[in-house]
Amino acid sequence: MTHVSPAPRTPTSGPEAALAGPLFMLAAALLFTALNLLIKLMGPSYTIWHIGFYRFAGGVALLVLLFGRHGNPYRSRDLRLLIIRGCTGSAAFLSIITAIRLLPVSTALVIFYAFPAFAAIFSFLIYGERISRAEMACIAAVIAGIAVLFDFRLEGGLFGQAMALCGAAFAGLTVTLIRNLRQRNGPVVIYLYFCTMGMLVTAPKFAAEPLLPSTALDIAMVAGIVVISVTAQLLMNQGFFYCRGWEGGVFMSSEVIFTAVVGIVFLGDPASWRFWTGGALVFASSLALNRLKAAAAGNPAPARPPAS
Repeated sequence: MTHVSPAPRTPTSGPEAALAGPLFMLAAALLFTALNLLIKLMGPSYTIWHIGFYRFAGGVALLVLLFGRHGNPYRSRDLRLLIIRGCTGSAAFLSIITAIRLLPVSTALVIFYAFPAFAAIFSFLIYGERISRAEMACIAAVIAGIAVLFDFRLEGGLFGQAMALCGAAFAGLTVTLIRNLRQRNGPVVIYLYFCTMGMLVTAPKFAAEPLLPSTALDIAMVAGIVVISVTAQLLMNQGFFYCRGWEGGVFMSSEVIFTAVVGIVFLGDPASWRFWTGGALVFASSLALNRLKAAAAGNPAPARPPAS
């Protein structure tokens, strides 16, 4: 789920790069799948505010510890945009947490991965980027897939599905904002502001009803959420060094497949015709849209949905 792509780099070539890129990306996708699973399995006493605060505050602590020894890690000339991006990314993360807690995790993530369609729309609205006919067709297919996925009889109902879609919209906006930010900012400072704004957003709710992990299992799960999210982000950033942006986007999209397998096989998520038909439409169309956008922009590294 949330993450920031690195500033554009020239892909490293050679046989080692051909193997390293996919390995880094697939490892990151597997870790993000584990993050989705931990969020789903957290006890009912943990609200989205508890989960969000631990993830964000832990991320800030780890990033400052790792990267703050050589100067101010918050230094940037794009303070206002970083704060806005941090808020929209936090909204995306809290929305998808809500959806995962209410819906089968596989369904929640498939709906969330409609974010490239929203990114294309926001790019048009904010930057005036042209949307080609092929991209319009992909957006229409994503919308059709979401319409098929929406099941009013599903446990968790309309609200959970609406929150997954809301998360996709915020993620699409965040990806659009990152386009300008990564021209002058590295992935660490962008991710650090994301965690910081998320911590500030969730802190009041957490302080009103504080909940500390009381068992070894709870401690392990909270620590897992923090460590996995940061580790997966760093692995993804490293993976983009070895492969082109659109290739990295394809590998990272495997998170949807991994999460669907885990949800269906281990959690008993329903796998109805709605899931397979709607999921296939959303997944294939989002991949195609990512590829079209990357080709039009000269293969920059696309941002993963910034909610993990």
